[in-house]
Amino acid sequence: MQARILVVDDELDIRVSLSGILEDEGHTVMEADSGEAGLTAMAGKEIDLVFLDIWLPGMDGLAVLERLRQEWPDIPVIMISGHGTIETAVSAIKNGAHDFIEKPLSLEKVVITANKALEFSKLKRENRDLRSRVKTDVVQEISGSSGAIASLRAQIDRVAPTDAWVLISGENGTGKEIVARSLHVKSRRAKRPMIAVNCAAIPEELIESELFGHEKGAFTGAEQAQRGKFELAHKGTLFLDEIGDMSLKTQAKVLRILQEQSFERVGGRKTLNVDVRVIAATNKDLPQEIQAGRFREDLYYRLKVFPLEVPPLRLRMQDVPDLLQEFVALLSREHGFKPLSFTPEALRRLQSYSWPGNVRELKNFVERMLIMYAGDEVGPEHLPGDVEAPMAGGHERGVGWDDDFKNARARFEKDFLTQKLEQCGGNVAQTAEQVGLERSYLYRKLKGYGLI
Repeated sequence: MQARILVVDDELDIRVSLSGILEDEGHTVMEADSGEAGLTAMAGKEIDLVFLDIWLPGMDGLAVLERLRQEWPDIPVIMISGHGTIETAVSAIKNGAHDFIEKPLSLEKVVITANKALEFSKLKRENRDLRSRVKTDVVQEISGSSGAIASLRAQIDRVAPTDAWVLISGENGTGKEIVARSLHVKSRRAKRPMIAVNCAAIPEELIESELFGHEKGAFTGAEQAQRGKFELAHKGTLFLDEIGDMSLKTQAKVLRILQEQSFERVGGRKTLNVDVRVIAATNKDLPQEIQAGRFREDLYYRLKVFPLEVPPLRLRMQDVPDLLQEFVALLSREHGFKPLSFTPEALRRLQSYSWPGNVRELKNFVERMLIMYAGDEVGPEHLPGDVEAPMAGGHERGVGWDDDFKNARARFEKDFLTQKLEQCGGNVAQTAEQVGLERSYLYRKLKGYGLI
């Protein structure tokens, strides 16, 4: 495999020799004549392997190794040791070095050691990615066969291979993170990490450190330097979840970094350059937040290169049976439950419930049913009371209608438009054409009923 390799040694002959050997193997080699220069060369670069001399002027190899393990723990380091320093080299391995080679250098030993280190690093990344996929329930694509979801998947397939930034909006529990993961998995950056930041869960006083990292001693408790999410996402994807909950102060700093793709760590002076694709998600109406003075308009338009809207479950009720089946299989496998099934009447009732918590609520409901009725058939009599309430406006014909004609007409109108909007995959223009209404008038209607 071709790799980018950094050689840190104060002896020119050693650097030239190693560079020649490694470049003959097809690798790209960078050189540094001191520990300090080596660390500078690492910043903002995509390095796959480091050859590091133990004896260096100024900052010695062991001190450099400690910094490398703190800031770039996944990059293997091969120590270069001279005669009489084997004990030191072994000590270095205990402190995190992958291997060591002795001077004078052997061409065969250099090639074999480098290949083993690169292969080990590759396997480590693959194992981490596999664990990550298992941890996230192996869901890499939003499920459903409705027109709304088919349209969303088509948009994901179109934008994923590009580097365009994406702003995902939708209610809580609709699957915005799954959409973000799908975009990353189908992108050219799929082999690099997707780093997620929950902007709503991090205290304002810590979010800068989380995003940009910090240097040792930058604030009380900063006992060692730490890379931030932007740096960890270099060459990969940065997922800013619930971006609408970020403070205006932090929004200003994030905007500058997004524009320049460079920043300094908290307490640091060195400028770091990164290459990240940004995917942001929010459950808020950002234009409304802008009007209220809670979100920066320039940041909104910087993020909204390609907007994606994840529809709520109530607008794609035909997906409920498929989602139920998927969650039954997933949770049965995960927790060792015997699968269960639902009677047609139970399914009908579940499709008439509004699911205000969306897909997340549906998954939690399935887990509850499995705990209580694993291996059984679930009928309407088994359904808990909180999911039997019909969808707003979902009364059966002739039952429970308002005495007021105006209210009854509004209820029918909302049901009708909900169904038509779903059939058109959430496309307002297509819906307007199908129902014979002017687009702007229909848009106001949909907005008034809370359907968009």
